[in-house]
Amino acid sequence: MDQSLLTSRAIIGMYYARLEANPGVAWIGGVSNLFGSDQESETYAFLGQSPAMREWIGARQAKGFSGNGVTILNKHYEATIEVKVKDARRDKTGQIRARIDEFADRGQTHWASMLSTLLINGASTVCYDGQYFFDTDHAEGKSGTQSNSISVDISALPALVHGVVTAPSVEEMQQSILAGIAQILSFKDDQGEPMNENALRFMVKVPVSLYLTAVAAVSSIATAALQQNLNPNIIAGLTVDVQMNPRLTWTDKFAIFRTDSPIKAFIRQNEQESELKAKAEGSEFEFDNDAWQFGIDAWRGVGYGYWQRACLVTMT
Repeated sequence: MDQSLLTSRAIIGMYYARLEANPGVAWIGGVSNLFGSDQESETYAFLGQSPAMREWIGARQAKGFSGNGVTILNKHYEATIEVKVKDARRDKTGQIRARIDEFADRGQTHWASMLSTLLINGASTVCYDGQYFFDTDHAEGKSGTQSNSISVDISALPALVHGVVTAPSVEEMQQSILAGIAQILSFKDDQGEPMNENALRFMVKVPVSLYLTAVAAVSSIATAALQQNLNPNIIAGLTVDVQMNPRLTWTDKFAIFRTDSPIKAFIRQNEQESELKAKAEGSEFEFDNDAWQFGIDAWRGVGYGYWQRACLVTMT
């Protein structure tokens, strides 16, 4: 790169070019809705199910939203990087570009970090119905008691190897995935109506340690489907995608999400998009420190949406 081009404006250009090239972590849209905000917090009172069709007898019977809801606070987040003027002048190997690309990527993966925290804390944090997001005794209206935290017995696993439980087999992972999907398909709303009977797409979120087994479990079914001239990744007419999340430290569990529903398991709330600010040429900071600073900040928040769109599966 021509040294004369490596100005603060060029660095800012690198940042935005990277944003255009890297849209962020692909899985976040499948498990969360994005809503705009224009105030300190937002309350979502819509988390009551829409009414089912009924025979028209007498007058219409309008159904309002339930009294349940969730309030999500917008918090202020920032990240700042500093570039020495001498480094900007001397850089001939693209090191600054590499750092700026990583800086932009960090901003893009922030949503993934926040949603992963929700996922990890789901078994100990309440959602809109007052129960933990992953819990065994959800109940609303005529739904009956329902669980989106299930255990699957895979006790046929080999004995301990050097004191560590061996990974589940491909067949055992298949059964665990199917059990989680079946559980989601069984959920009923507050009127006793099935909530996910039109579900077609699911995502399996696994830690690194279970990724290969989960992929093999889904792929082996896909291979059988291809042999029958069916679409790959199809399980009983459903499309199943496996996504690894390196932020998860689980060794005996994973989560399944329905990804094709209008209202999803998590909520992303955005008051202000990430904004890049700079203290660069001609600034007092440059005069005092012979350096430039580039900072991004955003106002946003996350929260739990429908627990009925997810299931935590623990293998025992």
